[in-house]
Amino acid sequence: MKTILETKNLSKIFKSKSSWFEKEKKVYAVTDINISLKENENLGIVGESGCGKSTLARMLVGLLKPSDGNINLFGESINEYDKLNIGKIIQYVFQDPVSSLNPRKTIYQSLLDPLKNFADNNSKNKKDQILEIFNAVNLNENLLERFPHEFSGGQTQRIAIARALLAKPKIIVLDEPVSALDVSVQSQILNLLNKLKSQFNLSYIFISHDLSVVEKICDKVSVMYFGSIVEESLSRNIFSNPKHPYTKLLSTSVPLINKKINYVSEESELPDPSNPPNHCSFYDRCSIRSEICKNEIPNLKGDESLVRCFNELS
Repeated sequence: MKTILETKNLSKIFKSKSSWFEKEKKVYAVTDINISLKENENLGIVGESGCGKSTLARMLVGLLKPSDGNINLFGESINEYDKLNIGKIIQYVFQDPVSSLNPRKTIYQSLLDPLKNFADNNSKNKKDQILEIFNAVNLNENLLERFPHEFSGGQTQRIAIARALLAKPKIIVLDEPVSALDVSVQSQILNLLNKLKSQFNLSYIFISHDLSVVEKICDKVSVMYFGSIVEESLSRNIFSNPKHPYTKLLSTSVPLINKKINYVSEESELPDPSNPPNHCSFYDRCSIRSEICKNEIPNLKGDESLVRCFNELS
């Protein structure tokens, strides 16, 4: 399959000053990310809150400029595209769909925006296009004249997906698309995404902290910790035989009564992103750490699975 998106050594550093006499502060949000996405492939990017997932997603769609590294779309640097052309290739479904919709506009008015920006002049009637996509996400056309606050979480997520589809993209980045929904509604949205993938020939980048959700929809998974990828493999490998202790932690951290997590030490604070450690960033939280982990930063290496660890799990 053809590679349609690729990043090379992608990094993002935020700089700030709290006052004019203080030294500029650097926050290392994303460091040296290399991922690729093929046609009709679903890539999951997982990790806990604050690990850099959303920062990475916003760089991929052109909302944030990288501090270093490159993003290629269909083999060409994203810098060669103007914003409209980027939007015709890759769209972003935000984590909170309600806040991404204008509360003063009806749903119909909000769905007109991508058509005004991205539709070609020879396309069919805009209302017909909206009705077609609204039907595709299983919503009734009599809802189009309502306002965002009148919808449930599941409905607003369907509306957000419909708005992304109206740009006719090849890739959709979904940022925690089901994290705020009830379990039954989560299943409905995941089934819908699978149906839309086939119907519109889509590829997904699925951002989540929940491995169980990613397992249902993704072909390949990249696990992020403290701004870097610590493990990457096919979905079946990640869930059946995780190699990095952090991946194992994620897969065993569903809260259950009388369940003990054995892959994390009592020291569980994340490192300071403005002062990153010069050793393995997971060192203080890891129960299989050794002396080398305290003195060196591991590289991402491997064959079938890529792992950033000196003492990976067997």
